[in-house]
Amino acid sequence: MKRILTIAIALCLSVALSATAAMAGGKIKVAGIYTQPIQQKWDACLHKALQKAADAGEIEYVYSEKVSNTDYVRVLREYSEKGVDLIVGEAFGISRDVTKVAADYPAVAYLLGDTFGPRGSNLSVFDNYIHEPCYLMGMIAGSMTKSNKIGMVGGFPIGEVNRLFNAFMAGAKAVNPGVEFKVSFIGSWYDPPKAKEFAFAQVEAGVDVLYAERAGVVDAAREKGLIAFGNVNDMNKEENGKDVVVTSALWNMDAAVGHAIAMVKAGTFTAEDYREFTMMGKGGASLAPYYEFEGKIDAGVKAKVAETAAAIKAGTVTVDINDDEPKSTF
Repeated sequence: MKRILTIAIALCLSVALSATAAMAGGKIKVAGIYTQPIQQKWDACLHKALQKAADAGEIEYVYSEKVSNTDYVRVLREYSEKGVDLIVGEAFGISRDVTKVAADYPAVAYLLGDTFGPRGSNLSVFDNYIHEPCYLMGMIAGSMTKSNKIGMVGGFPIGEVNRLFNAFMAGAKAVNPGVEFKVSFIGSWYDPPKAKEFAFAQVEAGVDVLYAERAGVVDAAREKGLIAFGNVNDMNKEENGKDVVVTSALWNMDAAVGHAIAMVKAGTFTAEDYREFTMMGKGGASLAPYYEFEGKIDAGVKAKVAETAAAIKAGTVTVDINDDEPKSTF
């Protein structure tokens, strides 16, 4: 009986090791679940990183888009039941329900956008930590305003937006202590006409530089002959920002997704906070090129920005993470 039990255990270990070896050498199955269309730039950042891994032969990739919060848990469970190895998506507003799903499927790895920390053994989290390039953009914006009034139009006053605005404001203040800010939130993640309307109102209030956290602001800047700064994607190239968008704070999920895939393949995936993988030190955040504004930014400011960027990457300069709601100063 003991010999039979020993053989059975050996066979189980052999199967497990073979599966691990196959996973390490081949593709894993990954699903993306997005609440917005994949064209919306936040979800697009996740989708692009996963599609890149799929194109490289690292993963088999499927996705669902426009999944409402009320339907999200159902879709999450469906993918978990289908034998997917890794699920990437978001848990904002439904953290408690998502935590239960992860606990029910301990063999599945979850990497989800969330404002809370990692949970259990298999639920890792990330968020949008591009506050460092936002600080650098602020330095440039503070040096380029003539009225000393900068406008900022965002979606909602939540942590992932607030930290970007606060860092931008701090960067502007670092080079121009007299600069003031007009802060507005449109109450939507995607409503370009409304964002444009809010930007027009800020221009009427005297701003001559705009931070376009949402789509629609760049169009307002173009119509009013002002400059703007972009957010998440390269808004100079991707949102008709030529001659308008000086630079953008870019978000890149390649490093975070690559880390998760490697951990799953190695059989070592655990609950982690992926914050560092979305920051400048690991290539998760960066500043877009200046394009046609290369010669329009003060040379001294450009040098200071480059110096600060290098110090951030080296870990000798830290940009504060401030999730408090920013307020207008005029």
